[in-house]
Amino acid sequence: MIRRESLQIVQDRLAKSPAAALVGPRQSGKTTLAKSLGGIYFDLEQEGDRLRLDIEWESLVSGRSLVILDEAQAWPEVFTRLRGAIDNDRKRNGRFLLLGSVAPSLMVRVSESLAGRLAIVELTPFFFGELPTKAAKSRHWLCGGYPDGGVLKPSMFPRWQADYLSLLMQRDLPAWGLSAKPQVTRRLVNMLAAVHGQAWNASQIGQSLGLSYHTVNDYVNYLEGAFLIRFLPSFQENIRKRLTKSSKFYWRDSGLLHAILKTGDRRSLLSQPWVGASWEGYVIEQIIGALRLHDETFEAYYLRTTDQWEIDLVIERGQHRWAIEIKLTSSPGPSDLVRLNKAADLIDADRRILVSQTQQKAEGEKAISCNLADAIQHIID
Repeated sequence: MIRRESLQIVQDRLAKSPAAALVGPRQSGKTTLAKSLGGIYFDLEQEGDRLRLDIEWESLVSGRSLVILDEAQAWPEVFTRLRGAIDNDRKRNGRFLLLGSVAPSLMVRVSESLAGRLAIVELTPFFFGELPTKAAKSRHWLCGGYPDGGVLKPSMFPRWQADYLSLLMQRDLPAWGLSAKPQVTRRLVNMLAAVHGQAWNASQIGQSLGLSYHTVNDYVNYLEGAFLIRFLPSFQENIRKRLTKSSKFYWRDSGLLHAILKTGDRRSLLSQPWVGASWEGYVIEQIIGALRLHDETFEAYYLRTTDQWEIDLVIERGQHRWAIEIKLTSSPGPSDLVRLNKAADLIDADRRILVSQTQQKAEGEKAISCNLADAIQHIID
């Protein structure tokens, strides 16, 4: 089994809280990680496990074993029980681990019943640095990080992604509250793949689908809550220039994006007109993920001025502000660094990185040019 970097974070949260929730998309490895902690496991999507939990509840609450409740959102009644058990013995930590495939913002019972009683950890598919081999890392951008999606077994991509999305659209998203019919969701998903890496415009998408922008935003909230997509907000500090205010939209897993766009191999990927946006979103997700895996507190933005100055990723972390530019090239030129530095000067960024596919790391007085692995190492050090 590949060790997940989030394991230590989960263990730390359980040591300090009565309960923790491990949330993330379906098939990202939550159950495997949870079972590695030991404890008593229940799958709350299964009627038999719900009955067993009901019968054994009192002995479980009084016992010393970790109780693992998988897909907790499938049985909302359990949250009230958890609140009572936790409140009756608030000083005892590490009692319950909840696993969920939707964000707490969509799990109303969590906010109502377990506020202040639950530490939350997000587990995503494999990140670049977690992969065990050079071959797996080389496939990661194309296939994405889902353990069964091809990054470890290439033959699974892209069929696995197509089946995964179909199941989400037909079963899971409606069960979690999405009112759209599966065929409407599929059309929306296809539209969203086409605008990956662009400024968010719900009205434009709504016109294409015959929906209001309010309805589009409502539907998209469910996709965000299922950990499928990300909105990267725009940097809004006053810099004496007019700034784009809309968030940028990204698919979080590059393999899902490529499967929707019917791109099944690296050669085909590199020939697509949108390949630069794919690489940009991939790098952004890996950097944000690396910071979270190291339990860092930070804020992430992008910058775009109306006169075309851009920074793909702005990270505010402690006293430092990072300006990160992303280029799909193996040989970035001096002009790329010059433009990065000019844009970074607008926001007084004290740290600057140009991320590309280069094998030659170059470090200057103000900026560093390097590949993704070196960039991540530099950021987390």
